[in-house]
Amino acid sequence: MKCKALSILSTVLLPALLSAQTLQRIDGSTITGDSLNNKIEYLIKAANVSGAAVSVFNDNQPVYTKTFGYASVPAQTPWQPNSELYACSLSKAVFAYAVMQLVQEKVIDLDKPLVDYLPKPLTDYKISGYKRGYQDLAWDDRYKKLTARMCLDHTTGFANFRWFEPDMKLRIRYDPGTRYGYSGEGIDLLQFVIEQVTGKDYGTIAQEKVFGPLQMTGTSQVWQQAFDANVCYGHNAHGQPYKLKKRTVPDAAGSMTTTQADYNKFFTALINHGGLGQKIFEEMTNTQIRIRSKTEFGPGAAVDSTGDDGIRLGYGLGFGVFYTPYGRAFFKEGHDDGWGHYCICYPDKKIAIVIFTNNDNGESIFKDLLAYAIGDVYTPWRWENYTPYEQRKAGK
Repeated sequence: MKCKALSILSTVLLPALLSAQTLQRIDGSTITGDSLNNKIEYLIKAANVSGAAVSVFNDNQPVYTKTFGYASVPAQTPWQPNSELYACSLSKAVFAYAVMQLVQEKVIDLDKPLVDYLPKPLTDYKISGYKRGYQDLAWDDRYKKLTARMCLDHTTGFANFRWFEPDMKLRIRYDPGTRYGYSGEGIDLLQFVIEQVTGKDYGTIAQEKVFGPLQMTGTSQVWQQAFDANVCYGHNAHGQPYKLKKRTVPDAAGSMTTTQADYNKFFTALINHGGLGQKIFEEMTNTQIRIRSKTEFGPGAAVDSTGDDGIRLGYGLGFGVFYTPYGRAFFKEGHDDGWGHYCICYPDKKIAIVIFTNNDNGESIFKDLLAYAIGDVYTPWRWENYTPYEQRKAGK
């Protein structure tokens, strides 16, 4: 009888309470959960998005968490809070959180050259895996200047990945520490060094520092057989699923599989600086380097611009940072074929949101969704190339 009562509570009463929930926005205004439901349902239909999972945080706690649409369009499988999804570069946020714990424990120093942690030259290591290793840097001694701080604030001078270079070779494009340039290569370098320092692979480190303590049982840096039972697929703009990638090598830059429910546990811990002292949390989520580029990726990334000077756009340690009349905000994006994710927190207001979408059109709803759900009209959507769906349809 008790189990039946709990079932009724979860299927009837909880959704009703969620709909009636009053959600606070950063400007002091409020909306109801029901109105946010309607807004999201409208947006995913208007933009032809396969599915979305949205969580809103007030007082640094999740007060609204809901999934919409399909985990698989062909199978008409509903997206559930425990559906396994590809986290893309939201993996880097978890990595930064784990690294800052190691910094706090004095296992690694943010400003000590990474080569000083290695018993032999970095360029002498033979590293297995697709386009790995650092032999290409042997002619450029600037690699000896690289630090953990530079890897986390994306000032290593590396391209995002070496295969974006014309000759597919790793190189340092500018003096380390002088300019922002988003780089998975920098994250991979820091991962490699930390693995040498600790004697553990990153999958184990993530489990010990994050997934285990936070009871994120549906999250892993490599694919688990148990995930097969509840998969969320990425889809193209026409709702056709991409082939599922089951990653077998831990990659801090983007191999993580997670769920909405699990990532909420991580994000709740992060924004409450769980496991981190206030000082180190502030260092992680405050500006380390100003961003002057016109766009984050593409040709505009090499073009200087004053377009985001109004919000003082910059980068912290693992997170983008900007400033508003409601205090600073820190954010992280995730993107790949079929996926578009975004999380942002306004720490002074203790208001945040985490958005997952599983369609190439997903990012086109971010501007409207952020404005409606939490009153965020400051996210630099042009810089991030989040073209709103209405502009896409109009061909602008």
